[in-house]
Amino acid sequence: MAGSASKTFSSFLQPIAAQGWRVTAILSDKQRGLEPAVAAVFPDIPHAWCQVHYLNNAAEPIATAVEQLKVTLRQDIRERVGPLIRQEAGPAAPGVLTVTGLLPAPLVPHIEPGVTGPAPTLAPARESIVSDLLRRVRYLLTLKARPPFGLAGLEMYERLSEVVTCLDHLLDHQPAARLAQLRRGLQQALATVQADYTLLRQAGDWLQQLAALLDPDGQPQRSGAQVRREFEAFLAQIEKDSAPTPRRRAFSAAIAKVSRSYAPGLFYTYDVPGLPRTNNDRESEFRNLNRRLLRTTGQKGLTRRILQRAGAWELLPHPSTFAATAAALARVATPDLRQEQQRVREHRSRFRLHTRSTKQAQAQLAQLVQRWVTLPAGDGP
Repeated sequence: MAGSASKTFSSFLQPIAAQGWRVTAILSDKQRGLEPAVAAVFPDIPHAWCQVHYLNNAAEPIATAVEQLKVTLRQDIRERVGPLIRQEAGPAAPGVLTVTGLLPAPLVPHIEPGVTGPAPTLAPARESIVSDLLRRVRYLLTLKARPPFGLAGLEMYERLSEVVTCLDHLLDHQPAARLAQLRRGLQQALATVQADYTLLRQAGDWLQQLAALLDPDGQPQRSGAQVRREFEAFLAQIEKDSAPTPRRRAFSAAIAKVSRSYAPGLFYTYDVPGLPRTNNDRESEFRNLNRRLLRTTGQKGLTRRILQRAGAWELLPHPSTFAATAAALARVATPDLRQEQQRVREHRSRFRLHTRSTKQAQAQLAQLVQRWVTLPAGDGP
């Protein structure tokens, strides 16, 4: 297989070499068969390997273990508080999905059987805070991994721990049965995976430290030899630190194996002016092409996501100019337009805590606490 791949790469590279261009260095992924092909076609030319691909490969066993932690934690939480976090308080109100044209469909008030008027809402301010927290938990159970650093299991554990801290503050101010149930379920689920989280957090930190070591930004200018010495010293340090724990030792050994394989091509970037550390920018050109094609041909799941986030407005043909848009909206009665705008705002507000930004999430939880402490005690269940 490797020999066949090498012949294929050589056939691809030969016409480039025949142009007689001056080649200073080559940057690639570490594809099977490419290294001997480059050595044959471009002898004595530095062949660097993408540092991002190195980190992705080094992270693979850690990312797999973290993904299993995520699955275990998610299943445990759903078993403990699943009915609670799936529940939406009150009747399902018509939302932006009812829009069928520039003139929005009218809102029809939901009437409970036997009730002559709109169903009363108990303590809406309090209910809004509870709903936000339940939605935050539901969102965190859907996090997707983005290796090598976006390890969703670790992120889920940490963000849920922030929710528990928020719940502590709320319940210290005044009791609420559903919030107490949610806190208890989250605490118990987090406790079951705490040992695994602690171990995997350290392994994830190793990856972060390796990336920081390779990153030239914010550091004195270093030669490839200097970076390599620091790199090898760090690998020796994590091997020493992991020795007492078999599972940690296995992660360290996996990182060391991948590092030894990539080491010959990781450090040219510090000695060859202008040589990037990754070829991801080049690869993004292919991804952008795929996106353009997907926008033309359609994408599985895209329609549903648009409906959930923005509503049916996004699926309607849009006027081609601002003037045409203004003319179309001018035909809509102002009260109907204001009603639709409010409906869109309320719908999108359901997603305001759907963020992976640590800073933003912490600020949002702090705002919930501030709102909660201003409520009078005993204002609802």
